[in-house]
Amino acid sequence: MKIDGVSIRIGNVLDYKGQLWVVTRTQHVKPGKGGAFNQVEMKDIRNGTKLNERFRSDETVERVRLDQMEYQYLYEEGEHLVFMHKENYEQITLANDLLGDQRPFLTDGMDVTIELYENDPISVTLPQHVVHEVVETEPVVKGQTASSSYKPAMLDNGVRVMVPPFINAGNRVVIDTNESTYVERAKD
Repeated sequence: MKIDGVSIRIGNVLDYKGQLWVVTRTQHVKPGKGGAFNQVEMKDIRNGTKLNERFRSDETVERVRLDQMEYQYLYEEGEHLVFMHKENYEQITLANDLLGDQRPFLTDGMDVTIELYENDPISVTLPQHVVHEVVETEPVVKGQTASSSYKPAMLDNGVRVMVPPFINAGNRVVIDTNESTYVERAKD
């Protein structure tokens, strides 16, 4: 579907110059002279290159409709990950690097959303929050608890995050998978 240049929003997937791009940043600009435009930063879905473009309000661009399917992660096979469709039990194999920095948060049996464009998988979305155990953290320095300071901690999946001083080894914490950041202490 065609949309005008000033209607582009973060998260939109566009078919532009023969490639698929996901919009990562937009800025609406109204200069003193001339017409308003939308400064758009996009990332190529397939190879990760970035592009900055300026779209005027009279320009149109093709917004791509993606199919979202629920899958369950089964196992890792070499450089690939195997997922199973939750309704028809069909299995697909995707490249390990499709997840990028979120890969350590993928666990056996996890439900994920896979976005497909013309039956071609282009992205995997994990749940926004996951629970992991802190396996190692530094002791609290006396007087440090009064301020809103954070200390480094190692999670059971090997990811380092910053946690509040009251979190100790053995505590379970909720982590935001998009930002790889601490959200709260997990409720047992």
